[in-house]
Amino acid sequence: MHPECGVELKVFLVEDLQRMRGLLADLFASMGGLTVVGAATTEAEAKLWLDEHADGWDVAVVDLVLDQGSGMEVIRRCKSDPGGGKVVVFSSYATPGVRQHCIDLGADAVFDKSETHGFISWFNDLGTQENSGP
Repeated sequence: MHPECGVELKVFLVEDLQRMRGLLADLFASMGGLTVVGAATTEAEAKLWLDEHADGWDVAVVDLVLDQGSGMEVIRRCKSDPGGGKVVVFSSYATPGVRQHCIDLGADAVFDKSETHGFISWFNDLGTQENSGP
C-alpha cells in the first residue's frame, strides 16, 4: 500500500489467534493506508460484527479454522452483503481443494500463511486498483 495514493482501506480481521491478529495489525500499520476497524475470533462474532457494520469494511481477512465455527461460513456471509468489500483468506489450511472451495464461495484471494509475500503483494495491488477508480 502506498500512503501517497491517499487510499485508506478498512480491514476486518477474522482470526482466532491473538498473536496473529497482532502481527497482521502491525503489518497493515507498517504498510500504510490500511486500518483494522474490527476483529472477531469466532464465526458467530464475525457474523454479528458484519450485521452491525454493513458498510463499515473494505477488506475482510479470514482464517478458516476459528475457535468456534468456520471461516467458510464467514466468507459466505461477507459475500452476501450487496455493499461488501473484498474477501481474502489467510489460513494454514489453504490446500488446492480448500483454495478452490473458498474461491467458489466468493473469496477474492486465498493465501496460505506461509505465502506472506504474495499476501502483502495482493494488498499492494489492491491499493493501486482502488486508487485508479472505475
